[in-house]
Amino acid sequence: MHTLSLRLRLILLLCLSVLVMAPLTKAHAEPLKVVASFSILSDLVQQIGGEQVQISTLVKPDSDAHMYEPTAQDARLLSQADILFVNGLGFEPWLPRLRNAAGFAGTEVVVSQGVIPRRLNDEHDDAHAHNHDDHDHDHDHDAHDHGEFDPHAWQNVANAIIYVRNIEAALSQADPAHAAIYAQRAQNYIKELHQLERDIRDALATLSPTHRTLVTTHDSLGYFAQAYGLTLISPMGFSTSTEPSAADIARLIEQIRSQQVCAVFLENVSNPKMIQRIAQETGAAVGGTLYSDALSAPGTAADSYIGMMRSNLTVLIKALSGKLITS
Repeated sequence: MHTLSLRLRLILLLCLSVLVMAPLTKAHAEPLKVVASFSILSDLVQQIGGEQVQISTLVKPDSDAHMYEPTAQDARLLSQADILFVNGLGFEPWLPRLRNAAGFAGTEVVVSQGVIPRRLNDEHDDAHAHNHDDHDHDHDHDAHDHGEFDPHAWQNVANAIIYVRNIEAALSQADPAHAAIYAQRAQNYIKELHQLERDIRDALATLSPTHRTLVTTHDSLGYFAQAYGLTLISPMGFSTSTEPSAADIARLIEQIRSQQVCAVFLENVSNPKMIQRIAQETGAAVGGTLYSDALSAPGTAADSYIGMMRSNLTVLIKALSGKLITS
């Protein structure tokens, strides 16, 4: 009887242990709840997080993060999140208000940490027409919150690699059990990004020195121009929330005429009317739509970071190499 009683006690103790540990095991196996501030960043997080993350995106594809107004649903999502991934560099000016409304108690990760930011040069403040080949850049970090720094760092693939490494580190810290998986995904994805950068450089090397100027609605491709030897001209600054004056646009039109720019480009997050007017005034062709601040809808060519960069490259090469068919 004593032996049987001891066995029963051991069995009961084992069953009780299983019941106690089951909720902990289930909780550990659940995906991390993460929020990304905009669609491009969401894709990068998904590439590294995979099935280990449950991701929500605040600013959806084809939407403008500069002008975004957070919703009550955003606050609810953020209140439940383990990690909030943001771009930083002043890209999300609405974020502090949303954090406060949500009572966010998780970890905020600024993925641009480690990037050398571009600054709007004082000599160009009036016209917002920027040549990114020859200028030095002041990297003082004190002005990040004042709109003086370009937040669109992902447009340089080398910076996207910095983003990926920051994402991997954050996920591994939050979920050490899957750190090796995150590291392997990051390594594989970085290989793809290195190939993407080689393809961009090879394709742009085919352009004539006189056909290397980009005209876009706002100064969103400055990192791209700086990294890959192009010139960027835009009537607006780093944010679509600014409005250029008639004088700004007139100076830009004159610059396009004098430099004989062959094409101007729409952006998926901006009203096309300004660029269409500039094209009409200058005789430049509308070269197509570039994806600057957001991905395209799921299932389309630019619905991932790599897809977006390749789509932009295709549009640029076609327009700047003179292969557009104009009426």
